[in-house]
Amino acid sequence: MNKIKHITIIGSGTMGNGIAHVAALAGYTVYMFDIAPDALQKATATIEKNMNRQISKSLITEEQKQQAMERLATGTDLRIAVGEADLVIEAATENKQIKTDIFRQLDTLCKPETILATNTSSISITSLAAVTQRPSQVIGMHFMNPVPVMQLVEVIEGYATDKEVTQTITHMAEQMGKIPLVVQDYPGFIANRILMPMINEAIYALYEGVSGVAEIDQIMQLGMAHPMGPLRLADFIGLDVCLAILKVLQDGFGNPKYAPCPLLINMVTAGNLGIKSSVGFYDYRENAREPTVAKR
Repeated sequence: MNKIKHITIIGSGTMGNGIAHVAALAGYTVYMFDIAPDALQKATATIEKNMNRQISKSLITEEQKQQAMERLATGTDLRIAVGEADLVIEAATENKQIKTDIFRQLDTLCKPETILATNTSSISITSLAAVTQRPSQVIGMHFMNPVPVMQLVEVIEGYATDKEVTQTITHMAEQMGKIPLVVQDYPGFIANRILMPMINEAIYALYEGVSGVAEIDQIMQLGMAHPMGPLRLADFIGLDVCLAILKVLQDGFGNPKYAPCPLLINMVTAGNLGIKSSVGFYDYRENAREPTVAKR
């Protein structure tokens, strides 16, 4: 089994800084890369704020926080960022072309033995591995949001992923306090293959006037014991991300049951993306929590 000591995270957004957070706390040397210095500053502040929240809940100590922050470095030079990495976890935008370009660069810049992982929620691991000279060392690590809180990591084996690489990654995820579950590389993997059709069906129910936003969410919360209704969850995920994943499912399986609801398409086109844009199925401006009126 490969020994992982140095981890580089590509991307400092919500997922990237969350992964850096748990990796540094777990004792790994972590380098967080982003092309934007401001984004790295914001990400570092977010990590510190989230660790302070953990301290207030007695989940970690001040000493653990300080040690973790000392293990975390940041920078905008990709060659420096990945030069010593035993594992690189790509957590960039959920866009196949962007991820493909990153994997081509990583394959050139990383040590031959470096494992390349992606935090994609739906894009084919096999397709990303195919643009490298190390397809056996490419794997998926789909963390759940928020990373410091959620236990699951979907570990996705590409067509050529070596079993020893899978063992290394599952062991590392366990060291980070996560529960890794291995799945195969098919559209949506398991989490989104099941979740996204449910969210899409909830949007269809709203689109068809069967019920309102709050009612749909409360029915799933009260009747199915979901901690959050599907429409609120879609807002948290990002409606653009939901749409992209549904398109991956639709294209990958060629099955019309995965076709995204027209209402979802219209909302994304209009820029109502959920929390990230302050308006989705709910209005988040000025701490409002009332459902927006969905146009149909």
